[in-house]
Amino acid sequence: MKKDKNTKQIEKTQISGNIVKKAILPTFCFAALSTMAFDETIYAKQTTTTEYVNVTSGTLNLRKAASSNAAIIASLSKGTVVTVYSQANGWAKVTANEKEGYVNSNFLSSNNPNQTSTAAKAVPTTKYVNVSSGSLNMRNSASISASTIVKLATGTAVTVYSESAGWAKIEAYGKTGYVSSAYLSAENPSQGKTSSSKTKQPVIKYVNISSTSKLNVRKNPSTNSAIVATLTNGTEVEVSTENSSWAKIQANGIEGYVSSAFLSSAKSNTNSSSAAKPKTTTKYVNVNIGSTLNMRKSASENASIVVKLARGVEVNVDSETNGWAKVEVYGQTGYVNSNYLSVTKPDTETNHSQEPSPGQSNQTKAEKYVNVIYGSSLNMRSAGTSNAAIIAKLARGTVVTVLSEANGWAKVTANGQTGYVSSQYLSATPPLSPNTSKNSIEKITQTYNISLKDMVKLEIPTNPQTDKKYNTYIRSDALTLTSSSSGIVNGNGWSVRGGAGLNYWIVGKVNNQEPLKILAKVKGTDGHDWYQVSYNKQWVNASPDDISYYVNPDNFLNNTVDSLQFLKLSITTNLNTDEVNERILKGKGILQGMASTFIKASNTYGINELYLISHALLETNNGKSELANGVKINGRTVYNMYGIGAYDQRAVASGAQFAYNAGWFTPEAAIIGGAKFIADGYINAGQDTLYKMRWNPSAAALLGTATHQYASDIGWAAKQVQQIYNLYKLLDSYKLVLEIPKYK
Repeated sequence: MKKDKNTKQIEKTQISGNIVKKAILPTFCFAALSTMAFDETIYAKQTTTTEYVNVTSGTLNLRKAASSNAAIIASLSKGTVVTVYSQANGWAKVTANEKEGYVNSNFLSSNNPNQTSTAAKAVPTTKYVNVSSGSLNMRNSASISASTIVKLATGTAVTVYSESAGWAKIEAYGKTGYVSSAYLSAENPSQGKTSSSKTKQPVIKYVNISSTSKLNVRKNPSTNSAIVATLTNGTEVEVSTENSSWAKIQANGIEGYVSSAFLSSAKSNTNSSSAAKPKTTTKYVNVNIGSTLNMRKSASENASIVVKLARGVEVNVDSETNGWAKVEVYGQTGYVNSNYLSVTKPDTETNHSQEPSPGQSNQTKAEKYVNVIYGSSLNMRSAGTSNAAIIAKLARGTVVTVLSEANGWAKVTANGQTGYVSSQYLSATPPLSPNTSKNSIEKITQTYNISLKDMVKLEIPTNPQTDKKYNTYIRSDALTLTSSSSGIVNGNGWSVRGGAGLNYWIVGKVNNQEPLKILAKVKGTDGHDWYQVSYNKQWVNASPDDISYYVNPDNFLNNTVDSLQFLKLSITTNLNTDEVNERILKGKGILQGMASTFIKASNTYGINELYLISHALLETNNGKSELANGVKINGRTVYNMYGIGAYDQRAVASGAQFAYNAGWFTPEAAIIGGAKFIADGYINAGQDTLYKMRWNPSAAALLGTATHQYASDIGWAAKQVQQIYNLYKLLDSYKLVLEIPKYK
């Protein structure tokens, strides 16, 4: 069956209101169903809620679809009672005045605003997620059976619109949904609580690092947080709170967070050889000659890469657990696979010639190769220090002649110039080159402990959406014929299916008295008569075959455009500022000339520059949108370059409020701050490709459920790649790193 991938581009955060949870019902005898619509799924009343239209002025539009561009069915006045079937991304599927459609869910409330003149209008309040462990599910509706939109960590600030029957209607990360009120608190639990009886006294500890190192004090407990101070070995600190990873401390009048691993209860004697030190061992990287070992931010194959370590590099091992070693090297801390460390230093050359002694004047010169990740280059400097001037930039695969090596630096000659490079980015053999053209692609594989078949099985219950058109069928007894080619639906709960029989998937639902055009009559696989009908909905439940097609990576590897959904968005590409300004951002409104800011945002938060630029161009209409060019709010002009928090119906107002709360008072602040938001939501969570943002296979393999997915459209990842591809084509050269999923 041919798959239609050329589906219409949509707003990427829109989730169709057609997604409805299936009710779990007891088994009934067939006779008991003689007076009601027969289907294996019946939608019970407890899946709906009653709310009221709450607008300050005018009326609320009831639309045909969950989009501000959809046709208006009716206008609802303040206080109108609506029955809510489902909610997603700021839209609610409702019936009101015997009409069904979609309304902006932010203008609904659980209390009737017209009921009493003394009842004050509910004012949104800020509360904080407060769970003792794990995370809090934000759901599409006020029910534990509703689908999960996103998982919220303890301390996450949320805007609360209303609370009723143990559920709170909230807004977080630009999405609207429901959470259990029991897990919200007025105070941020992450900031600690004071005891009403006795204040807990701080514990005195001491910085325990090498005498040549410094310990970073950060603003928040994260390696991505800003550094507010540095501490030397032996510094006394007051510890107010501490866990296995971070300690909140005060030292020298500064408050912040430091790594708990580098604190000790006793002050080390820096003048004695027996001074207390963190217990570390020395090991060496032992990978194949020419290969490198990834040092990652955390102990996970999904974590971003801090640096690549060559064979023979010496590392200090702080700890080892579950196949991962926490190591220090080149002044950085990270995690590597323990299997590739050895207690003895391996040979680093492929021949057996002896290395000349330091006193020899006629030294043998060795040839090595620059081995940096695709899209980056290696700085050749005037001296063996990271502060020295940059003489040249060396591309991956460049052959260099090594004159000497010491203290992590190599003195080399390359391209007619002599200078110093970091030894860690040199290898004895040429790095893998997929092709010899100037535009090349490096492909790496990420294996998941789940089969493709099981992955698809987990996705089907979430009703992934598509705008593809299917042949659709309904049981003949669901319709009362009004002519030979039309009928109306008898009762609620009937399913329209992708084939004539109950063994076919449910494409969507129809309501009582809904008219349907009949195209043909056929005998179903269950022996009943079925009608083929016209079911003209913009978004419907995708077929299992189409879900499988989009989940299967093999279907998107045949050309560069399709394969860009596997582009590693956590890898920066060191773009040329002038080239980006001239070829990509020229004539793009307020974004013109902003290449250096995008590159700064990319380097700060570890996100592919062209992805950020593509996102901004799309959301700002090429730099011309109102939000991008500045909106006045509370006397300040704010900017929003990625459309974060901008909802349909009130996109400018809500997007401006989000920018104000975030402190985006300059275009630069909006670009850099928005990049942090994007990184925190998905990139730093390990979902650093479009494919992983859509399907999240790591969570599926680990948790056995489909969760934390950016969109419901099965084709979302495939639809985003054209813009990114076009931007790459504007550049003289580019090299891409693709991470291809592999299922067991």
